[in-house]
Amino acid sequence: MNELRRRAIRLLARREHSRTELARKLAAHATQEEIVNVLAQLETEGLLSDARAAGAYVRAHGARFGAARLRQDLRIRGLDPELATAEVSELGTELERARVVWTKKFDTVPADAREWARQARFLQGRGFSVDVIRRLLKESNE
Repeated sequence: MNELRRRAIRLLARREHSRTELARKLAAHATQEEIVNVLAQLETEGLLSDARAAGAYVRAHGARFGAARLRQDLRIRGLDPELATAEVSELGTELERARVVWTKKFDTVPADAREWARQARFLQGRGFSVDVIRRLLKESNE
């Protein structure tokens, strides 16, 4: 149990983890019951927090990705995507973030429909909504 706790604390020292992530990483080293006990103890002590893990992830990746991508990544990490709502709103509007990402990658107005589609696909892959992409690329054409 002590070794399992030390292992969990070492993982948490590197970065914030969700309860699900930490349980998955510890699964090979103990029984399910031992893991549940250690995770509950860490949560009680304030060392493990899903809300903190979601906030840290959004702050680290929010400037590069849209809200849809951030929510998907949080789901993959076993976090409630709604935990990130407040964090995402602090990053600025989605249009502003999309403009920064677009400027770093392209910074040139799409010359034709093919280039427009290429830029739109890039932004969509980063998780920006279709409405935001249209507004951004329409603004850049004006």
